[in-house]
Amino acid sequence: MEGPSNGGMLYHEVQESKLCAVHCVNTVLQGPFFSEFDLAALASDLDRKERQMMLEGGGGRAPADYFIPEESHNVSMDGDFSIQVLQKALEVWDLQVIPLNCPVAEPAQIDPELENAFICHLQDHWFCIRKVNGEWYNFDSLYAAPEHLSKFYLSAYLDSLKGFGWSIFLVRGNFPKECPITSSEASNGYGQWLSPEDAERITKSCNSVQRPHQRTDLTEVLDAEDEDEDEELNAAIAASLMDSSPAVVSVEAGTSQDENKNISGENA
Repeated sequence: MEGPSNGGMLYHEVQESKLCAVHCVNTVLQGPFFSEFDLAALASDLDRKERQMMLEGGGGRAPADYFIPEESHNVSMDGDFSIQVLQKALEVWDLQVIPLNCPVAEPAQIDPELENAFICHLQDHWFCIRKVNGEWYNFDSLYAAPEHLSKFYLSAYLDSLKGFGWSIFLVRGNFPKECPITSSEASNGYGQWLSPEDAERITKSCNSVQRPHQRTDLTEVLDAEDEDEDEELNAAIAASLMDSSPAVVSVEAGTSQDENKNISGENA
Protein backbone atom coordinates (compact mmCIF):
# COMPACT_ATOMS: atom_id res chain seq x y z
CA MET A 1 0.00 0.00 0.00
CA GLU A 2 1.36 3.40 -0.95
CA GLY A 3 2.11 5.86 1.80
CA PRO A 4 0.84 9.45 1.90
CA SER A 5 2.26 11.90 -0.63
CA ASN A 6 5.04 14.19 0.58
CA GLY A 7 5.19 12.29 3.85
CA GLY A 8 1.68 13.41 4.75
CA MET A 9 2.65 17.09 4.71
CA LEU A 10 0.64 19.92 3.15
CA TYR A 11 2.33 22.56 1.00
CA HIS A 12 0.92 26.07 1.43
CA GLU A 13 1.98 29.51 0.22
CA VAL A 14 0.99 32.73 1.96
CA GLN A 15 0.10 35.78 -0.13
CA GLU A 16 3.08 37.75 -1.46
CA SER A 17 2.42 40.95 -3.42
CA LYS A 18 -0.16 39.97 -6.08
CA LEU A 19 1.37 36.56 -6.79
CA CYS A 20 -1.75 34.57 -5.93
CA ALA A 21 -1.61 32.88 -9.37
CA VAL A 22 1.86 31.53 -8.52
CA HIS A 23 0.60 30.37 -5.13
CA CYS A 24 -2.42 28.76 -6.77
CA VAL A 25 -0.35 26.77 -9.29
CA ASN A 26 2.12 25.60 -6.65
CA THR A 27 -0.55 24.47 -4.22
CA VAL A 28 -2.31 22.57 -7.01
CA LEU A 29 1.00 20.79 -7.62
CA GLN A 30 1.81 20.64 -3.87
CA GLY A 31 5.31 22.01 -4.05
CA PRO A 32 7.31 25.11 -5.06
CA PHE A 33 7.42 24.08 -8.73
CA PHE A 34 7.04 27.55 -10.30
CA SER A 35 8.30 31.05 -9.53
CA GLU A 36 6.83 34.34 -10.67
CA PHE A 37 9.61 34.49 -13.27
CA ASP A 38 8.61 31.11 -14.70
CA LEU A 39 5.03 32.29 -15.12
CA ALA A 40 6.23 35.62 -16.57
CA ALA A 41 8.17 33.69 -19.22
CA LEU A 42 5.07 31.66 -20.10
CA ALA A 43 3.04 34.88 -20.29
CA SER A 44 5.60 36.47 -22.61
CA ASP A 45 5.50 33.43 -24.90
CA LEU A 46 1.70 33.57 -25.04
CA ASP A 47 1.83 37.30 -25.84
CA ARG A 48 4.29 36.66 -28.66
CA LYS A 49 2.03 33.99 -30.17
CA GLU A 50 -1.01 36.24 -29.90
CA ARG A 51 0.79 39.12 -31.65
CA GLN A 52 1.94 36.76 -34.38
CA MET A 53 -1.60 35.51 -34.93
CA MET A 54 -2.77 39.12 -35.28
CA LEU A 55 -0.03 39.80 -37.82
CA GLU A 56 -0.91 36.72 -39.83
CA GLY A 57 -4.58 37.65 -39.64
CA GLY A 58 -3.78 41.03 -41.17
CA GLY A 59 -3.23 39.41 -44.58
CA GLY A 60 -1.93 41.85 -47.16
CA ARG A 61 -3.25 44.95 -45.44
CA ALA A 62 -0.92 47.78 -44.57
CA PRO A 63 0.17 47.97 -40.91
CA ALA A 64 -1.90 51.13 -40.42
CA ASP A 65 -5.07 49.15 -41.12
CA TYR A 66 -4.88 47.15 -37.91
CA PHE A 67 -3.58 47.57 -34.41
CA ILE A 68 -1.30 45.22 -32.50
CA PRO A 69 -1.31 46.04 -28.77
CA GLU A 70 2.05 46.13 -27.04
CA GLU A 71 0.77 45.60 -23.51
CA SER A 72 0.55 42.06 -22.19
CA HIS A 73 -2.83 40.39 -21.90
CA ASN A 74 -1.36 37.59 -19.81
CA VAL A 75 0.58 39.34 -17.04
CA SER A 76 0.23 42.71 -15.36
CA MET A 77 3.22 44.65 -14.10
CA ASP A 78 2.25 43.89 -10.48
CA GLY A 79 2.41 40.14 -11.07
CA ASP A 80 -1.18 39.12 -11.83
CA PHE A 81 -1.51 36.37 -14.45
CA SER A 82 -4.24 35.15 -16.81
CA ILE A 83 -5.96 31.77 -16.81
CA GLN A 84 -4.03 30.89 -19.99
CA VAL A 85 -0.77 31.19 -18.06
CA LEU A 86 -2.03 28.90 -15.31
CA GLN A 87 -3.18 26.43 -17.95
CA LYS A 88 0.23 26.44 -19.67
CA ALA A 89 2.04 25.96 -16.36
CA LEU A 90 -0.08 22.97 -15.38
CA GLU A 91 0.18 21.49 -18.87
CA VAL A 92 3.90 21.05 -18.14
CA TRP A 93 2.77 18.38 -15.66
CA ASP A 94 0.14 16.93 -18.02
CA LEU A 95 -2.72 18.50 -16.11
CA GLN A 96 -5.81 19.89 -17.81
CA VAL A 97 -7.71 22.97 -16.65
CA ILE A 98 -11.39 22.74 -17.54
CA PRO A 99 -14.15 25.30 -16.82
CA LEU A 100 -16.53 23.68 -14.36
CA ASN A 101 -19.53 24.73 -16.45
CA CYS A 102 -18.32 22.73 -19.48
CA PRO A 103 -20.28 19.56 -20.37
CA VAL A 104 -17.16 17.42 -19.89
CA ALA A 105 -17.00 18.61 -16.28
CA GLU A 106 -20.61 17.73 -15.50
CA PRO A 107 -19.66 14.73 -13.29
CA ALA A 108 -17.58 17.09 -11.16
CA GLN A 109 -20.60 19.32 -10.65
CA ILE A 110 -22.58 16.38 -9.33
CA ASP A 111 -19.86 14.68 -7.26
CA PRO A 112 -16.99 17.15 -6.74
CA GLU A 113 -15.51 14.99 -3.99
CA LEU A 114 -14.50 12.44 -6.65
CA GLU A 115 -12.11 14.98 -8.23
CA ASN A 116 -8.68 16.14 -7.03
CA ALA A 117 -8.45 19.92 -7.49
CA PHE A 118 -10.35 23.07 -8.37
CA ILE A 119 -9.05 26.52 -9.24
CA CYS A 120 -11.17 29.51 -8.22
CA HIS A 121 -10.94 33.02 -9.65
CA LEU A 122 -12.64 36.35 -9.04
CA GLN A 123 -11.36 39.78 -10.08
CA ASP A 124 -7.60 39.56 -9.49
CA HIS A 125 -7.47 36.72 -6.98
CA TRP A 126 -6.75 33.02 -7.54
CA PHE A 127 -6.75 30.11 -5.13
CA CYS A 128 -7.08 26.35 -5.26
CA ILE A 129 -9.13 23.76 -3.43
CA ARG A 130 -7.17 20.53 -3.38
CA LYS A 131 -7.56 16.97 -2.17
CA VAL A 132 -4.39 15.77 -0.44
CA ASN A 133 -4.11 12.25 0.94
CA GLY A 134 -7.87 11.81 0.73
CA GLU A 135 -8.79 15.05 2.53
CA TRP A 136 -9.94 18.34 1.01
CA TYR A 137 -8.30 21.67 1.85
CA ASN A 138 -8.76 25.30 0.88
CA PHE A 139 -5.28 26.56 -0.04
CA ASP A 140 -6.27 30.22 -0.36
CA SER A 141 -3.06 32.22 0.00
CA LEU A 142 -4.95 34.83 2.03
CA TYR A 143 -5.17 32.19 4.76
CA ALA A 144 -2.25 31.52 7.08
CA ALA A 145 -2.68 27.75 6.64
CA PRO A 146 -4.73 25.33 4.53
CA GLU A 147 -8.30 25.08 5.80
CA HIS A 148 -9.80 21.59 5.98
CA LEU A 149 -13.08 21.07 4.12
CA SER A 150 -15.31 18.09 4.76
CA LYS A 151 -16.50 16.13 1.73
CA PHE A 152 -20.06 17.14 2.58
CA TYR A 153 -19.17 20.83 2.81
CA LEU A 154 -17.13 20.84 -0.41
CA SER A 155 -20.13 20.82 -2.75
CA ALA A 156 -21.94 23.55 -0.79
CA TYR A 157 -18.80 25.65 -0.68
CA LEU A 158 -18.30 25.44 -4.46
CA ASP A 159 -21.96 26.34 -5.00
CA SER A 160 -21.54 29.30 -2.66
CA LEU A 161 -18.50 30.55 -4.58
CA LYS A 162 -20.39 30.27 -7.88
CA GLY A 163 -23.25 32.20 -6.34
CA PHE A 164 -20.88 35.04 -5.44
CA GLY A 165 -19.59 35.22 -9.03
CA TRP A 166 -16.42 33.14 -8.81
CA SER A 167 -15.22 31.31 -11.91
CA ILE A 168 -14.29 27.73 -11.07
CA PHE A 169 -12.03 25.42 -13.06
CA LEU A 170 -11.56 21.70 -12.66
CA VAL A 171 -8.01 20.32 -12.76
CA ARG A 172 -7.58 16.76 -14.03
CA GLY A 173 -4.59 14.56 -14.79
CA ASN A 174 -1.77 12.75 -13.05
CA PHE A 175 -0.76 14.97 -10.17
CA PRO A 176 2.81 14.78 -8.88
CA LYS A 177 2.97 12.21 -6.11
CA GLU A 178 6.04 13.72 -4.50
CA CYS A 179 7.71 17.11 -4.74
CA PRO A 180 11.02 16.39 -6.55
CA ILE A 181 12.69 19.46 -5.08
CA THR A 182 15.13 19.11 -2.20
CA SER A 183 14.48 20.92 1.05
CA SER A 184 17.36 23.34 0.38
CA GLU A 185 15.71 24.35 -2.90
CA ALA A 186 12.15 24.38 -1.57
CA SER A 187 12.29 27.75 0.19
CA ASN A 188 10.84 30.56 -1.91
CA GLY A 189 10.12 32.90 0.96
CA TYR A 190 6.38 32.32 1.14
CA GLY A 191 5.99 28.54 0.93
CA GLN A 192 5.78 26.23 3.93
CA TRP A 193 5.24 22.55 4.68
CA LEU A 194 2.69 21.86 7.39
CA SER A 195 1.30 18.73 8.98
CA PRO A 196 -2.51 18.51 8.93
CA GLU A 197 -2.41 18.96 12.71
CA ASP A 198 -0.34 22.14 12.46
CA ALA A 199 -2.62 23.48 9.73
CA GLU A 200 -5.67 22.84 11.92
CA ARG A 201 -4.04 24.52 14.89
CA ILE A 202 -3.11 27.62 12.87
CA THR A 203 -6.59 27.79 11.33
CA LYS A 204 -8.25 27.63 14.74
CA SER A 205 -5.95 30.35 16.00
CA CYS A 206 -6.78 32.58 13.05
CA ASN A 207 -10.49 31.92 13.48
CA SER A 208 -10.28 33.62 16.85
CA VAL A 209 -10.11 36.93 14.97
CA GLN A 210 -12.56 38.02 12.30
CA ARG A 211 -11.68 37.16 8.71
CA PRO A 212 -13.57 36.77 5.42
CA HIS A 213 -14.79 33.17 5.16
CA GLN A 214 -16.32 32.89 1.72
CA ARG A 215 -14.93 36.08 0.12
CA THR A 216 -18.34 37.72 -0.18
CA ASP A 217 -16.56 41.03 -0.70
CA LEU A 218 -13.18 40.25 -2.23
CA THR A 219 -12.54 43.87 -3.18
CA GLU A 220 -12.63 44.89 0.48
CA VAL A 221 -10.27 42.06 1.40
CA LEU A 222 -7.74 42.86 -1.30
CA ASP A 223 -7.93 46.59 -0.65
CA ALA A 224 -6.85 45.85 2.91
CA GLU A 225 -3.65 44.27 1.59
CA ASP A 226 -0.43 46.25 1.61
CA GLU A 227 -0.56 48.59 -1.40
CA ASP A 228 3.21 49.04 -1.61
CA GLU A 229 4.61 47.73 -4.87
CA ASP A 230 7.56 45.38 -4.93
CA GLU A 231 9.87 47.39 -7.18
CA GLU A 232 12.38 44.57 -7.58
CA LEU A 233 9.63 42.18 -8.69
CA ASN A 234 8.19 44.71 -11.12
CA ALA A 235 11.61 45.36 -12.64
CA ALA A 236 12.30 41.63 -12.97
CA ILE A 237 8.99 40.97 -14.71
CA ALA A 238 9.50 43.95 -16.98
CA ALA A 239 12.98 42.69 -17.87
CA SER A 240 11.58 39.24 -18.58
CA LEU A 241 8.98 40.70 -20.89
CA MET A 242 11.58 42.88 -22.62
CA ASP A 243 13.95 39.97 -23.12
CA SER A 244 11.21 37.79 -24.58
CA SER A 245 9.61 40.45 -26.77
CA PRO A 246 9.53 39.60 -30.47
CA ALA A 247 11.57 41.65 -32.88
CA VAL A 248 9.74 44.15 -35.03
CA VAL A 249 8.03 42.19 -37.80
CA SER A 250 8.22 43.63 -41.29
CA VAL A 251 4.88 43.01 -42.95
CA GLU A 252 6.15 44.30 -46.26
CA ALA A 253 9.03 41.85 -46.21
CA GLY A 254 6.62 39.06 -45.42
CA THR A 255 8.44 37.91 -42.29
CA SER A 256 6.34 35.92 -39.83
CA GLN A 257 6.54 33.18 -37.25
CA ASP A 258 4.54 29.97 -37.42
CA GLU A 259 3.15 29.93 -33.93
CA ASN A 260 -0.48 29.20 -33.15
CA LYS A 261 -2.45 30.97 -30.47
CA ASN A 262 -3.19 29.01 -27.34
CA ILE A 263 -6.66 28.30 -26.03
CA SER A 264 -8.67 31.31 -25.02
CA GLY A 265 -10.03 31.95 -21.58
CA GLU A 266 -10.88 34.68 -19.20
CA ASN A 267 -8.16 36.96 -17.91
CA ALA A 268 -7.37 37.62 -14.33
